[in-house]
Amino acid sequence: MELSVIQTSGKDSGRKINLDDSIFGAEPNDHAIYLDVKHHLANQRQGTSKSKQRNEINATTKKLKRQKGTGGARAGSMKSPLFVGGGRVFGPVPRDYDFKLNKKLKRVARVSALSYKAKDNNITVLENLNFESPKTKEFDALMKKLSLGDKKTLVVISEANKNIYLSSRNLKRSKVVTASDLNTYDILNAQQLVLTEGSLPVIENTLKK
Repeated sequence: MELSVIQTSGKDSGRKINLDDSIFGAEPNDHAIYLDVKHHLANQRQGTSKSKQRNEINATTKKLKRQKGTGGARAGSMKSPLFVGGGRVFGPVPRDYDFKLNKKLKRVARVSALSYKAKDNNITVLENLNFESPKTKEFDALMKKLSLGDKKTLVVISEANKNIYLSSRNLKRSKVVTASDLNTYDILNAQQLVLTEGSLPVIENTLKK
């Protein structure tokens, strides 16, 4: 697949770049995408919900009333779930939602997501990006020059760049990630994928392993 390289001014540079068909033109595997997105979202869950069970309640265990003759059910402790302030039956406890996912399957999922983006013409190749200092206005202006100001955009750079990250951090519709941290969820969650020239070799080397 061949795409034009766009300048930071928003104009066509006149250069073309070929995207690897084994990564951007593969047959998508929907089930692999489902599993990888599920795995990503599961890892975001804190799993810290907790309620007190009967044995954790600080309350009297003195018998409340005589066993028989009251006309009601017998009761032996204020810790009973039947009373206000009592323990909760089968309440939530801290847990880990993570589950194992093979590296090969995660690779197939990312390749499938990139292929979907390429198929829908939702990939823009941008010349290498760099800011001298963190400037949100400059990053926002860049997105508008690329006609992406009103789209949810994922910008993929070759390596960590603090100035670019800080420039995009306050923009709700833009997210910046390094090519090595690219994941299936972020690819699918964005309407437009902006790949810098330097990020392409990193993506290809990572997904060809």
